[in-house]
Amino acid sequence: MKAQIGLDRLTGLIAFARAASLGSYTAAARALSVSPSAISKSVQRLEEHFGLMLFTRTTRSLVLTPEGRDLYERALRILREVEDIDQAAVASRAEPAGVLKVTAPLPIGLNIIAPALPRFREQFPNLTIDLRLGDQYSDIIEQGIDVAVRVGNLADSRLISRPLGPHRIGAFASPDYLKRKGVPLTAEDLAHHECVNFRYQSTGQSLRWPYLAGDKQLELTPDAAFTVDASDAVAAVLAAGGGIGISPHYVAAAYVRRGELIPILRQFTVERFTITALWPESRRGSPNVKAFTAFLVELFPSTPLWDQVIDKALRD
Repeated sequence: MKAQIGLDRLTGLIAFARAASLGSYTAAARALSVSPSAISKSVQRLEEHFGLMLFTRTTRSLVLTPEGRDLYERALRILREVEDIDQAAVASRAEPAGVLKVTAPLPIGLNIIAPALPRFREQFPNLTIDLRLGDQYSDIIEQGIDVAVRVGNLADSRLISRPLGPHRIGAFASPDYLKRKGVPLTAEDLAHHECVNFRYQSTGQSLRWPYLAGDKQLELTPDAAFTVDASDAVAAVLAAGGGIGISPHYVAAAYVRRGELIPILRQFTVERFTITALWPESRRGSPNVKAFTAFLVELFPSTPLWDQVIDKALRD
């Protein structure tokens, strides 16, 4: 007769799988809402039980040993089965309830999703929302995410996706800066201006500014007086008179409404990628996911308020 698996061993497998997928005890602890020492102890007990070394530990990361890799693949299969059972139970409920885990890039989460969450929860008071913001790509299935909002079309056969709307960007500067330095009319004029550029946290690459020239879309990378790795910080530097920069409309709209930024260089107003909602196939029947994705569709109408603000300012 086979010995039954104990609760400690199940806990150890969960801790081990999360640490392996995320690359550190700290990240696994954050995902499971426990302390890093709890993750470390659970993995240590698991190693002692099996008599195996599961990780090669370095000062910066965890690397699976060959034995650890084999156990990780088996543990993932078990955890996915448990996840399917959990989601089947959730789907059997008529009303959304429990914890809804959502992830989004920082600027979208800060400017669009977070301000709308109280209104969403008024409709579904039995839901608790766990919003995680960041631009780094992560495996939403392994992290137990219910719904992810991302910029771009991310192909993954395990995920269901729905386009929400275009990611529109444009060029902006403060009234004070334009009064001091003048208003540029062409892309070539930017060589005589101070520029504020955005750097992607995920790659470390600076944004190449797209613009329209006739029926072609070209790109340039200006000499930047400031380089910032957060879209909201770019807008803040621009509003303080730092120069000319590119900003998503949903970030810049509030500044434009207050008169702190002015959209300029109409040729730099372009649609760049698509904002997309993604959720695991296993969440297809979840009332929590159905309710939140329907809410996201409401937040992204065909002409959202932030685009209306920018379009009006460009016409005035």
